[in-house]
Amino acid sequence: MLSPSTPTQLRFRAIGSRSQPPVNQRQIVGSPAYSRAVTADVSSPPSRPVAHRGRGTLLILLASLSFGSSGAIGKPAMIAGLSPEQVAAARIGLSALVLVCGVALTRPRLLRVRRGEWRLLVGYGLLGVAGVQLFYFVAASRIPVGIAILLEFTSPVLVALWVRFVRRVRLPWPMWAGIALAMLGLAMVAQVGEGLRLDAIGLLAGLGAALCSAAYFLLGEHGVATRDPLGMVTWGMLIGAVAVLVVAPPWTLPMSIVLGPADFGPWRPPVWALLIALALISTVLAYLAGITALRHLPASAASVLALCEPLVATALAWILLHEALTWVQVTGACILLGGAVIVQLTAPAKQPSTAGEPLPAEPNAS
Repeated sequence: MLSPSTPTQLRFRAIGSRSQPPVNQRQIVGSPAYSRAVTADVSSPPSRPVAHRGRGTLLILLASLSFGSSGAIGKPAMIAGLSPEQVAAARIGLSALVLVCGVALTRPRLLRVRRGEWRLLVGYGLLGVAGVQLFYFVAASRIPVGIAILLEFTSPVLVALWVRFVRRVRLPWPMWAGIALAMLGLAMVAQVGEGLRLDAIGLLAGLGAALCSAAYFLLGEHGVATRDPLGMVTWGMLIGAVAVLVVAPPWTLPMSIVLGPADFGPWRPPVWALLIALALISTVLAYLAGITALRHLPASAASVLALCEPLVATALAWILLHEALTWVQVTGACILLGGAVIVQLTAPAKQPSTAGEPLPAEPNAS
């Protein structure tokens, strides 16, 4: 395999080496080879930053810690009196404001959108951002945070099933074993054998978050083929913010609750401080750390390391919210995460192009 060439190497290869017979300088300048060399020199993209696996691992763990903190930070605001829709609106709205301002000042070209990209961006914002957050906070308000995030993390199984039955890619048998383990773990977490001990609406909301999370990955896979991931996330956050702010307009926020205290472990910070932390730490920092980590780690490794997020969420909920799981649920969580790891590690390396694939939101599209 040929190594990447520098602009200087391209010029010498295009024009010729010293072993070739001398030619007239004017002929060189006017030749197609010279034109190709100059074009390669001017238009070649900058070299990719050197990958550092250790740095990528630290960044993806930071992203998992930040994402995992969202339930422990957001639930006290809901206990104080805010609805799940209001917490999601504050999180996405503030995050969109920070991202749009930051990108507009530093990399404004990422905000340009071609006409054919709007459908994808709208689906990504409505499902992958607004849908995930709304369903997750509804689930977290009715069932333990650790279980809510575990339900959302069944999305790799849904993505695998989409790959099998829509893309028609044959899955290896270990992947099916991982799917079966994940479903067994989910049944143990939900305590199906004891008559479904979890709140039914909370359970359904958690599964809705999983469906939207799967759409987030599938639509994101379409989008990053032609767009910068940071631009994709920024537009998704902005569109998602518009959607949730329609559901929960900012003027409906009860200011007495927003300015009042909330029980957050041994502390009693104001609710508005929790909402700002939810936006800056659990969203903006989490997304930026995750995107940057993908410069240093392959997506398969990053996705497995990201499974630390449910562990972080469960641990923080236990420490700060005193939400403990039964031993059966802890065992089921380990089995579920183990199945998800198997699904990630055994996913087919080569899949058909998604260019002509129907979007998840439009299964009947050609």
